[in-house]
Amino acid sequence: MTRRLAVLTERHGKIILASGLILLGLSIAGMTRLFVENSFINYFNKTTEIYRGMTVIDRALGGTTPLEVLVDFKEEGGTPVPADLAQGGPDNTFSDFETEFEAENKKAQYWFTPQKMDEVERIHDYLDAIPETGKVLSLGTMLKVGRTLNQGVSLDNFQMALLYNDLPDRFRKILLSPYVSVENNQVRFAIRIRDSDPTLRRDALIKRIRRELPEKTGIAPERIHVAGLMVLYNNMLQSLFSSQILTLGVVLAAILLMFLLLFRSLKIALIAICPCLISVLSVLGFMGWMKMPLDMMTITIASISVGIAVDDTIHYIHRFQHEFQSGSGRYVTMMHLCHGSIGYAMSYTSVVIIVGFSILSLSNFIPSVYFGLLTGVAMLFALSANLCLLPRLIILIQPFGAESQTPLNEAHKDKNCRFLKRTCRISCGHTYD
Repeated sequence: MTRRLAVLTERHGKIILASGLILLGLSIAGMTRLFVENSFINYFNKTTEIYRGMTVIDRALGGTTPLEVLVDFKEEGGTPVPADLAQGGPDNTFSDFETEFEAENKKAQYWFTPQKMDEVERIHDYLDAIPETGKVLSLGTMLKVGRTLNQGVSLDNFQMALLYNDLPDRFRKILLSPYVSVENNQVRFAIRIRDSDPTLRRDALIKRIRRELPEKTGIAPERIHVAGLMVLYNNMLQSLFSSQILTLGVVLAAILLMFLLLFRSLKIALIAICPCLISVLSVLGFMGWMKMPLDMMTITIASISVGIAVDDTIHYIHRFQHEFQSGSGRYVTMMHLCHGSIGYAMSYTSVVIIVGFSILSLSNFIPSVYFGLLTGVAMLFALSANLCLLPRLIILIQPFGAESQTPLNEAHKDKNCRFLKRTCRISCGHTYD
């Protein structure tokens, strides 16, 4: 394989360079299609008990991942509570307990206004109509149940206040306390998201709720707060994505500096960084075109591909530099010599790693499957770039100095001819018995 790649590099240099540019363009286009997603249910094979159990919960029991929407009401939105009523009455005929009960009852009665209840139901209906949402629980649920029990007539503010104050604690903790806070002038909507929905994009869903909820309900955006476990997951993934892109830029700059210190040549350093860049962008572009989501597992593939490409690049350039200084001074000849020596080590190492990581494709844990397959793809891109693009750039730019002008047959040493064997007949025309 290495001999054939050497012949391909020598005879079709323009095709290799054009292919590299096309691959780079396709990779950048694929990177624009990347998206970050963290669907726990899709981490497992569809035949596993975990996937089937979560599917039942997701589709039949209202969803899995919790999301919360909290809405603040304006202080001036309801009728203010008269001072004498808030204090239990103008006189002191009531006991302390009766005074406190009366104040709370009046406060709740004035809080549950028709305007607020209308806003609660409109928000509830909007959230319930989103295709990605499953079960939605809120004060609106209580209002709908009350309307059903009251023969289609909505509960008025007095009845709602009575429920809020006189409902036994064990029922209040289930029906009202999780969804309304009169003291803080706030309501809460508990939503569960269907993870099995193939169209689910968490970041887009959160942004859509924040954008559409004020438009459809007329509530000011600063009064709406989105929280919950799904927001935490999404924030973590988005920070991973942004930090990954930033880190890759820093890593490539650091590797370029390392090449500069190692080879003492800016020209060689720029040539050496090309296979690393191609390897990283190709893997990310491949993931974009294949619609593979970036998550905590797959986001590490780019870093691994950088390390793999750097390793092969250093080996090849160091061997090329050594052979060029002690050989005939011919770039094409040295390229064949390197492919016939260090090229074998690079190809054997890559094949062993690709086969080893491909075993992960047998896992039932989908991120492990992606990790194994994408690592193999990264190895393949790195090997191809280092055995085709890298030597072609070296031959084109000639970073180790001018090529020798001595006729090739006279300059080529016998030891190199014996080492190269069949390949040498392509380079210098020597033949053997």
